[in-house]
Amino acid sequence: MIETNFWLFLAAACLIAAVPGPGIFYVAARTLSEGRASGFASTAGTALGGLVHVVAGSLGISAIILASAELFAVVKFIGALYLVWLGIKTFRGAGRARSLESEPVGDRRAFRDGVLVEALNPKTAAFFLAFIPQFLDPAGSSPTLQFIVLGAISVILNTLADVVVVLMATATRTQLIGRPHLMRRLTQGSGVFIAGLGLSLALARRPVQG
Repeated sequence: MIETNFWLFLAAACLIAAVPGPGIFYVAARTLSEGRASGFASTAGTALGGLVHVVAGSLGISAIILASAELFAVVKFIGALYLVWLGIKTFRGAGRARSLESEPVGDRRAFRDGVLVEALNPKTAAFFLAFIPQFLDPAGSSPTLQFIVLGAISVILNTLADVVVVLMATATRTQLIGRPHLMRRLTQGSGVFIAGLGLSLALARRPVQG
C-alpha cells in the first residue's frame, strides 16, 4: 500500500472515531445505567461486532446483504428490535438497586449484547464498504487482506474512543450513585435512549447501490 494513502486513511479514521455516533452513545448509556464493568464489556462486544463486519465486508457478504432490500430489512429490523428490547429492559430495571461494580453475569450479558447490537447493524456494514475501499492499493498483493487490516485499525480506533467514553460516563455515575432518585432517572433515561437508537435503526434506509 502506498504510504501516503495509509496516512490519509489513518487521519480520516481518527477523525471518524472522534465524532460521536450511535456506538458511542450506546456504550455511554450502558455505562451510566450499569457501571464501568458493563461499559467495558459493551465496548469489547461492539469491537467484536465491528470485526464481524470487517470480515464480512472483505468476503463480499456485506455487499450481498446491502444489495438485497429483503436481506437488509431483515437484518435491520432484528437489530432494531433487539435494541428496543434492551432499552425497555434497562428502563424497567431502573428501580432495582445497583452497586458501582456490576455482577460478572451482567458483564457477560453486556458483552453479548454489544456483539449483537453491532453485528446486526447494517449501517455499519455500509460504512465499511463505503470507507475502506477508497484506501485500498489496487496494485497490492491481496485486496482482501488490505480490507481486513484497515478495517481492524478502524475498529481499534473506535474502541479507544469508546474506552474514553466509558471512563467519562463512569465518573458521572460515581457522582450520582449516592443519590438513588437521580440514579433511577439516569438509568431510565439510558433505557429510553437505547430504545431510541433501535427506532432510529428501524427507520434507516438502504444505501443506494451505484
